Amino acid sequence: MRRLVRACFSGSAGYSYAKSAEDVAREHGIDRVARLASNENPRPPSPAAVEAAAVALLAANRYPDTRAAPLIDALRRYHGDYRFVTGVGMDGVIETVIRTVVEPGEAVVVSTPTFSFYGLAAAAHGARVINVPRREDFSVDPEVFIEACRGAKLAFLCSPNNPTGNSVLPEMVEEILEEMEGLLFLDNAYIDFADIDYRPLMRRHENLVLGRTMSKIFALAGLRVGYAFVPEWLEPFYHRAATPFALSSVSAAAAVGALADTDRVRETCDHVKQWRQRFLDEVPFRTYPSDANFVMIDVAPRTGDEVVERLAARGVLVRSCTSFPGLGNRYIRVSIGEDWENVRFLEAAKNL
Repeated sequence: MRRLVRACFSGSAGYSYAKSAEDVAREHGIDRVARLASNENPRPPSPAAVEAAAVALLAANRYPDTRAAPLIDALRRYHGDYRFVTGVGMDGVIETVIRTVVEPGEAVVVSTPTFSFYGLAAAAHGARVINVPRREDFSVDPEVFIEACRGAKLAFLCSPNNPTGNSVLPEMVEEILEEMEGLLFLDNAYIDFADIDYRPLMRRHENLVLGRTMSKIFALAGLRVGYAFVPEWLEPFYHRAATPFALSSVSAAAAVGALADTDRVRETCDHVKQWRQRFLDEVPFRTYPSDANFVMIDVAPRTGDEVVERLAARGVLVRSCTSFPGLGNRYIRVSIGEDWENVRFLEAAKNL
């Protein structure tokens, strides 16, 4: 019966996950593992989010609001008067945007190295994926990217970029938008840790989608809440393509609570920026400047996989970047965690 499986899934291709903390603890006999592989928020959700989720759980016998209207209202209070759509994590938003605009066989452009799910999701929908390599310093060459986008319905650009951590200036994004005929999905999963604002571009361009997530600074990774700023023309078609009742009422309620707790957002951002700078200053390998809640590190002449295993033996779980398209095998990505996790990582890195 395996012959029934589509060719794009029948091989070894698929999203590459980091080892679980439980597996590392069991393998190395460690009681507590520093979990620095998945760019999660190490702090639990805001008490306001937990309380809102608990209340929503009492009505979980009913289907959620079809358009997550309370969450949309909260997003407008938080960001301003923009058009929003939601999904099950940003991954769900990505899949729905692809489903909305891309026919099988059409081109989808991806700036690499980057989050692999863009290409995986596009291929799963029958698109032809065009990977556009960044420069040697991981910056984007706008002319090369624009040329690759000619004739394409959709393109993906991540800023701050995962796993390199660097951002694309808004002026460059605007240059790309002005030359593109298709839609640009700008993934802003880590924008809360950067001093950049792309939202004004939504007022001037009808071919821009800004993807966001509640998984990072809002600490709701386990509840899978994604959303996006969209142009007005796209919104009704997105809803037609979306999976019915995709975002749970409990997740949406928690997101509303988290958005209201701005003090916690500020505290989390301050924590990340302080430790991010310490990583850049103290790691005894080449590090790359980052606007995100992680740092990418060049561990050559060792490989990323080798260093991941060595750190795991010391109770530190980080991510090898080997699976990121076009990056190679000499890099690791390390998330900012709790104080004790960050201290353990720095001590282990200095003793590799």
